[in-house]
Amino acid sequence: MNTILWQRVDLWARNTTPFGIALLLVILSVVPTSVPGYAAISPILALMAVYHWAIYRPNLLPLIAVFALGLLQDILSGAPLGVFVLVFLTAYGVVLSQRRFLAGKSFLIYWFGFAIIAFGAAVESWLLASIWNLAIMDFQAIFFQYLISLGLFPVVAWVFLRWQQAFLPQD
Repeated sequence: MNTILWQRVDLWARNTTPFGIALLLVILSVVPTSVPGYAAISPILALMAVYHWAIYRPNLLPLIAVFALGLLQDILSGAPLGVFVLVFLTAYGVVLSQRRFLAGKSFLIYWFGFAIIAFGAAVESWLLASIWNLAIMDFQAIFFQYLISLGLFPVVAWVFLRWQQAFLPQD
């Protein structure tokens, strides 16, 4: 009986790691640094997790988990409540609809897909922030945030792919 319990705990731990990693990335993205102005252009690391897991293992990052990640990102980053919730849910939905196209393709296609999703997310967050503030917000900071996220994506994606191969059982 003890063996069965530990097998269940092991399986539960493996299956919750995508959410745990995404949660860690939300926290890492809002850690204060001594770089002036970094908070405005810090990469949206959790979007990378939402993108990856929506393609490869959507059953391990369900809609409610994406909602929770967005809500936590809003709360910790000081964004208006609902901005990242909407951005993450939109990205998740779009990626799920294109999952057949993106899954199993070369890394360049995978990266290009993220570039499109991240740009859409940047525009959506800019639009929502502009509506919230009742003024056209400066797009420059969001554009640099997009570029930094795009440049950092290969490193984060490599970690996700290695983690998936090493620790997550195949469906």
